[in-house]
Amino acid sequence: MGLFDKLFGKPGEFLPKVHAEDGDIVAPCDGELIDVKSLPDPMFADELLGKSAAVRLTADNVTICAPANGVLRALFPTGHAFGIETGEGVEILVHIGIDTVNSNGDGFKLCSKKIGDRVEAGDPIVKVDVKKLSAKYDMSTIVIITEDNGKSIEFLAPQKISRGQSILKI
Repeated sequence: MGLFDKLFGKPGEFLPKVHAEDGDIVAPCDGELIDVKSLPDPMFADELLGKSAAVRLTADNVTICAPANGVLRALFPTGHAFGIETGEGVEILVHIGIDTVNSNGDGFKLCSKKIGDRVEAGDPIVKVDVKKLSAKYDMSTIVIITEDNGKSIEFLAPQKISRGQSILKI
């Protein structure tokens, strides 16, 4: 490993800045938006926790990023989920994979953010070894609006998405 790798991480780990306005909700990573009703867990498929969008991860190693500007209100030590509250009072839970809490953190690596930190859309939160985890778990990643604070939120129809791209219908 060279000096620049030690200072800046491995090649390909650099994530360009995302430009998102307050109130925007963006894709936490590259992938494919899929219909949440197709998920194998009724908690997510029936949107019991709130209006949801699901992302099928399309790479072996993925960094899951903040989907909005706000404050990191929850960060599970296992790395499988985190929550953000926006300045508008919208609460967003990002759940990485289904039943991945059972991995006890194996396959997840928390980035440098801590509960209470201000985050911007696109900030890295969790690095995920999708290849390793997908051997045992469905790695669909779900963006859940647990509190809409009166804001009307509609997600895009299934399609390919890129990290930082708005996933809201306008």
